[in-house]
Amino acid sequence: MSSTSMVNWAPVLNIVLMGLIVAMGPLIWVWLKTRSSPSPAPSADGVGQSSDQLLNAQAQLKSNQRLLLLAQITLFLTFDLLIFGAFTRLTDSGLGCPDWPGCYGYTSPGGANEMIQNAQTLMPSGPVTQVKAWIEMIHRYLATGVGVLILTIALYTVVQSNPKKLKFASLFILFWVCLQGAFGALTVTMRLFPAVVTMHLMGAVVLLILLTRFVMGQRSWVQLLLDQFLEHDALLAGNLKLQGEQSLHLEHIQKAANALKKATKLDLDSGALNLRWMLRAGLILTLVQIALGGWVSTNYAVTACTTFPMCQNSWWPLMNFAQGFELWRPLGVTSGGAYLDFQALTAIHYLHRLFAYVVFTYVCVLGYFLFKRDSLKTLGKLIWFLIALQILTGVSNVIFQWPLLAAVMHTGGAAALAVALTIGLKMVQPRHERDMHLRDAQNESKMRHNEESKGVL
Repeated sequence: MSSTSMVNWAPVLNIVLMGLIVAMGPLIWVWLKTRSSPSPAPSADGVGQSSDQLLNAQAQLKSNQRLLLLAQITLFLTFDLLIFGAFTRLTDSGLGCPDWPGCYGYTSPGGANEMIQNAQTLMPSGPVTQVKAWIEMIHRYLATGVGVLILTIALYTVVQSNPKKLKFASLFILFWVCLQGAFGALTVTMRLFPAVVTMHLMGAVVLLILLTRFVMGQRSWVQLLLDQFLEHDALLAGNLKLQGEQSLHLEHIQKAANALKKATKLDLDSGALNLRWMLRAGLILTLVQIALGGWVSTNYAVTACTTFPMCQNSWWPLMNFAQGFELWRPLGVTSGGAYLDFQALTAIHYLHRLFAYVVFTYVCVLGYFLFKRDSLKTLGKLIWFLIALQILTGVSNVIFQWPLLAAVMHTGGAAALAVALTIGLKMVQPRHERDMHLRDAQNESKMRHNEESKGVL
């Protein structure tokens, strides 16, 4: 297949439709989850304006709770997509459909059955088989579905009353997922070019981090709206008589506010600044290690060392770093066209292993400092668990020759560690920085509210 035929836009509308179908499930669930919300009603004359204010506050709260729920589901599905992407890569299904965005110009492998069968007959264990084609296309359907959800979040955030920082964040996430889609296309059209595949993996991890930060920011904003709503309700308690069902709804709001405070736990002392720098360093080290791991995987260098802790019965085996870390080259060869020698694969593998010792030591120490704080104790335990999982699955990959389950869990554990560190960074964000952004949004909301009140009068 020539390079010019690797992109075929014929099925693009059908692929988008498949993405919409995938996204409809979460969107419908969020709508059903938040559709019913009893509204308080005034019991006497003269309180219409107060009632309208309360209804507006309740509508804004409900809208942002819906957005928060959608963002949380999208974060979860994006994590699942990253796991399935690892499964696609580890089963050598990346070229299961050797063109993009469809499969031999069709929406699904079902339409391309004859072409796939011919390719499989010529090379039974090659990159194109019926199973690999379906794995690759399911990955593309899921990716398109996540893209639709992120587009929905961006539009919803921009048109609703949200802080400018959250609006910008949602638009940047939308830009980033479009960039990810472009790298996904390049992964196919450039025939699994190692640097492109690694950047595609890193882009997915960065997307997780961006979504995590957005969810944490939206949680803080919803918490502020909850506090405002409950405070407003207290002020109107003498003017509004709430029916039993409506009173129960406000009790539910109060419970939600208390639960959200426990979930965020952002109130830390000034000594958390050092912890913040430690978390930043931990996240940077983790991202570097993920990039090194992606380079190992995309160059098929896992089996270069089959013993642990030594490699090839040596603490320092023969390695060719110049070849191994020549970044811009096709798979399996140098930029000059020569085949990559085994020492290059050994260098790729062993550097990842050596850096893993650094990350393991640092993250264990970081987990100890987190564990010492009551509000971060659970996060410290989670980080310890994730780094232990990474060591276990990493060693299993070497000793048991890259079992699929362990390899997929290794990728997922690395992504989960990056998310956990991002949550920690948001939790120790200095209060004055957090409040500054929320205060600006609060003032904007109050100005709109006052204008609406004048219109009532």
